[in-house]
Amino acid sequence: MIERLSRGLVFVAGSVVGGLALAFVIVALRPELIRRGAAFTPAVTARPVAEEPAPARVTYAAAVQRAAPAVVNVYTKRLVRVAPTLGEFFGDFLPRYRQRIENSLGSGVIVDEAGHIVTNYHVIANADSVLVALADGRAADARVVGRDPDTDLAVLKIDLTQLPVATFGRSDRLHVGDVVLAIGNPIGLSQTVTHGIVSATSRQHVGVAMLEDFIQTDAPINFGNSGGALVDTSGALIGINTAIVAKNLGVEGIGFAIPVNMVRGVMGEIIAHGRVVRGWIGIVPEDVSEEQAQQLGLRQPGVVIGTLYVGSPAQRAGLQPGDLLLEIDGTAPRSAQDALGRIANHKPGASLALRGLRGGREFTVHATVGERPKGG
Repeated sequence: MIERLSRGLVFVAGSVVGGLALAFVIVALRPELIRRGAAFTPAVTARPVAEEPAPARVTYAAAVQRAAPAVVNVYTKRLVRVAPTLGEFFGDFLPRYRQRIENSLGSGVIVDEAGHIVTNYHVIANADSVLVALADGRAADARVVGRDPDTDLAVLKIDLTQLPVATFGRSDRLHVGDVVLAIGNPIGLSQTVTHGIVSATSRQHVGVAMLEDFIQTDAPINFGNSGGALVDTSGALIGINTAIVAKNLGVEGIGFAIPVNMVRGVMGEIIAHGRVVRGWIGIVPEDVSEEQAQQLGLRQPGVVIGTLYVGSPAQRAGLQPGDLLLEIDGTAPRSAQDALGRIANHKPGASLALRGLRGGREFTVHATVGERPKGG
């Protein structure tokens, strides 16, 4: 038994020694086998570090790049005669009036390749010369094609080629809360961009012009921004920046722009006729307050005819002072200014249906629209 066990151990030991010897020979002859085997050694991989996603970048750069080239700087000069002082009236010679030049600045928007530019009337009012500077560095003298004080708009014309042109949007699709950008020339800082939101639409009774339908915004509109572009986040023109509430009243963030739908109509009329032809029937409407409406038995505030022009279309149609205007061509006027605007939108010669209330009785008359006289 012991002899048999000894032979077994000798056999195992011999097998081990033989195996090691064989392995040594193989490694000596084929050392690359060790490197190949090492390739299969499992590697310890580190767990990936979790990274927070980058915050979404809010930018209006594309809108500015689209709109800004069509916004121009408008520089005006006016020759002013200065009256002599009291001391200059004494002496051997007649007093001589002095002259000085007043400079002003504003903004404008190129609206077609022919070189027409829309700006505010108050920017170029009484100007003796107008110079327009483009964003690309070019400059040219401009002539005034026409003015429209009723909406505070004017159209200029420059003779340059390859002009950038604004893309017109739709101001009737604006909503309170929409983001808007104001581009202009505030205090001489050309191509300045500010942004805000639409605070209100169809603002009237601001006191800037006779026909008002403003977009109200908190986008800063500073001195020199007048006539510049109010654009949406795509860069489309939606208004012409016009005015701000006086800061000396302690009010911030209230600016007004003329909606592009109104601009489009006024601009077309001026380019075609040199002026805007508006309808007129010769009434001076007044607002009826909520308290007055209750006393008159009306369900809501309305409009009353305060005065009539003698011989006007309204008088010939049978309207009288004190008549309440319930409808103009089937639509109830929201205010006296709204009533004038609705009448102004009709061409001279058109027939205008007016429904009113007099002495508790309703009536309907038809007036033939005339052309609104200057200052009428």
